[in-house]
Amino acid sequence: SAEEQSSQASVYQQQQEQCVSPYVLITPNETRRNQLQQIAKKELDDLERWKEEHRPGPIKLVPQRLGGKESEAQARQKQQMMLMQSKYQQKNKREEYVKAKKAAEEAEILKKKAIQREKAERLEVKKRQQEIRRREMFLEDQY
Repeated sequence: SAEEQSSQASVYQQQQEQCVSPYVLITPNETRRNQLQQIAKKELDDLERWKEEHRPGPIKLVPQRLGGKESEAQARQKQQMMLMQSKYQQKNKREEYVKAKKAAEEAEILKKKAIQREKAERLEVKKRQQEIRRREMFLEDQY
């Protein structure tokens, strides 16, 4: 405990506090700062050495003519045609998407109509049966 207090006191003496206006200025611990700088310098040297060891060698490529057998004008014309075709393809794709969407909506509507038609037919049959029963009851009451 006494040793800790003496070591803390020495650290405190090394880090002298200075009161500057509303702030307290603490001077850095020189030994710790030097250690950190040495560690940082060693790491930078290691990094430089690693980069030097792992630097890629020279690239050796055989020169060759690129671009195929077309001239520049032909290549540009081909690009222009592809651009125009891509615009038409996008337009056709959009139109087909809209058509498919409309067809799906129409199929859904037809399906709903068929369901409602079946319900209406069942209701009509039920009404007819009730009417027949009512007439039978009426005829029984007459006799």
